[in-house]
Amino acid sequence: MTRTYIMYRVRPLFVGGLATLCLPAFAADELASFQSFNGYTGLINTPTAEVLDTGIIDIGYNNQLDLSGSKYEDGHNYIFSAGLFDGFEVSGQIAANSMNDNLFYDEGRGQLRDLSFNAKYQIPYIPKNWFSLAFGAKDVGGAANNYETYYAVASKELGDFRFSAGISKSERLTGQMDGAFAGIEWQPFDWFTLQAEHDGEAENAAARITIPKKWLYDVGTLTLTSRFYSSSDFDEESTYWGVNFSTPLTSSVKHASAEPAPQPVKKQSIGGNSPDPQYLIAKKSAVKNNALEVQSTHDIPRHVAQHHTEKNSASKNVNRQVSSLKAKLAQDGFENLLVGFNSQNQIIVQFENSIFNRNDIDAFGLVLGRIAEYITPANAQFNVVLAKYDIPLMSITGQVDNYREFIEGNLTPDLNVTKGTLVMPKGVTWVGLTRTNSPYFKPRVTFGPALTNSYATELGVYDFSLALRADIDIPLWYGAGVTAGGQVHVANSDDFDKDAPFRRLREKTGIDRAVFYQTLELPFGLYNQTQVGFFKETYDYTGITNETTWLSDAGRHKVTANVGYFEYEDYQGNRDYKTLSYQYNWVEKNITLHATAGEFWSEDTGAKVESRFWFGDSYLSLFLEDTAVRKVGIAFSIPLTPRKDMNVTRFGQVKGNESWRHTASTQIGQSHNNLVFNQAYMPTTAISLDRTFLNQGRMSSDYIYANLSRLKSVYAKYK
Repeated sequence: MTRTYIMYRVRPLFVGGLATLCLPAFAADELASFQSFNGYTGLINTPTAEVLDTGIIDIGYNNQLDLSGSKYEDGHNYIFSAGLFDGFEVSGQIAANSMNDNLFYDEGRGQLRDLSFNAKYQIPYIPKNWFSLAFGAKDVGGAANNYETYYAVASKELGDFRFSAGISKSERLTGQMDGAFAGIEWQPFDWFTLQAEHDGEAENAAARITIPKKWLYDVGTLTLTSRFYSSSDFDEESTYWGVNFSTPLTSSVKHASAEPAPQPVKKQSIGGNSPDPQYLIAKKSAVKNNALEVQSTHDIPRHVAQHHTEKNSASKNVNRQVSSLKAKLAQDGFENLLVGFNSQNQIIVQFENSIFNRNDIDAFGLVLGRIAEYITPANAQFNVVLAKYDIPLMSITGQVDNYREFIEGNLTPDLNVTKGTLVMPKGVTWVGLTRTNSPYFKPRVTFGPALTNSYATELGVYDFSLALRADIDIPLWYGAGVTAGGQVHVANSDDFDKDAPFRRLREKTGIDRAVFYQTLELPFGLYNQTQVGFFKETYDYTGITNETTWLSDAGRHKVTANVGYFEYEDYQGNRDYKTLSYQYNWVEKNITLHATAGEFWSEDTGAKVESRFWFGDSYLSLFLEDTAVRKVGIAFSIPLTPRKDMNVTRFGQVKGNESWRHTASTQIGQSHNNLVFNQAYMPTTAISLDRTFLNQGRMSSDYIYANLSRLKSVYAKYK
């Protein structure tokens, strides 16, 4: 078949796309970027200098299989890509001839099943109206680098067109991405794009149709692609097609807000005898005005009587407001609630959060918003303390009027955020005298999936074993409780059957955790938690674990020591682990950096490091493990529960997993890529210092200052 006439290569998708050009439409407001068939943001086979926006993920499939760089044929490419931070994107790609053929048998002989990781970085500081420049690499560091490629590319937008050109190096027999490459994109409408390129070996052309986000309930965008022409001498098919779905990793709304307030210099606590300086200024001003009024009326006794009457009336008014505030906070679902006030209009709220389990900052946002809503006296102040099972974690103080202006406009609130609790003011009148909504002896059940899986092995593109997991937590007293967990097997692929190769890793039905825990707050910023009980890790163990954490005053630095000792119940097969971890919270960039070293559960010793890129309450992470073997991988964590969970009743609470994590990894530095499970692993329960008490490492004053808009948004949503 001659390649001279492009029309011979046209398929229905492209014809339909051209036909719709006759329909009314608007020109594209902004040129869109797309996932190429090779995984990076680009055209068909070549990259552009564009990258995914921060927090955007793109899940794609296409059937153009590059068979180890030797030829193109009909196959399967599964691609997951994400924008981790400004200018940086990563992606993972599975390339396979078939889904389930066993490559150890004749049916799979000569077939490909490959997992590769890719990265691209766009150079910053270049004005957008000049051009964009990016560098990238594909399939580096693994055992079999079938698609190893390095490239540099520049792009320039002119009207509805984007022009790209670059230089690349690869070892593919086809010559793709080996030498100079170039491409052009034309996007006359938001929903339609034509692409043409030279990929170093051949010329290719494609059409893309994008289904608008608003047609998909604002969840994401869907793109359909037809590669309808290629001049390659290594191409066995006339056309290839692809489909992509792109969506933000978090649904959090971006709010216009003032710049985050810097952490204030520590002032005298409002719990001391001396009121806040702003309060003193306002008070002196009021006294001066009263004196002038007395001089003008020459009626001192009458004024004094009126002053006492107004003071008593104001006191009664504050009492009513604080009583209403406490009732509303109890209705919202906060626990262990204690609300009070004194004659200086200092409002004290102590509470525990069991409803905003994804992020404690939301609990602060609703409580502070309620205070601004219910408390009206001028110069009123607040002291809000968040605790967990009577252990104080963080306090926020400020002026009610100032915070109300923040909610109603863009004023930066003047907040003093400190770890733990502050000294309570004197002369406090507590509303109701007792705490409301005790958290103790009320079960909390958390549901979520338990998943073991493998990617791109000789047995299949994807194999899995899935179970439904439930963990129950019953708080008993200060910092203490019991927790138990178990699961029910739901489904699995054939390779996880009871007589299949992955049978030992199959998710099983049964109880695997039953422990008692005690948490303590210690001096010098230390927290300690001990757990004792039953652990099932293939076999039955009785174990004791201890976690000790030091958290800096601003919450940027966290050091954790973990030790555990386990006795096998049937014979002398004891296990233990001991590790030391460090976390740095880079709040300005929404990044947390983690490092752990020591001896792990599987008797492997070494270290692991991880960078987590947070998007709301979800994160994507890159990690490196160097213990028994060296592995690199990508992980994500997403909440499987609403932003606000159901209130705890006297019968308990049912909720989803607030931070479900999934990983994919591959060995590096070896000539093979054998599977390794449970490396750098430590047995855990649903209760831990990090998850239960320290807000997944975000119990930080700096985190509050950097996310002030979230305080406002949660109140606007749930007020």
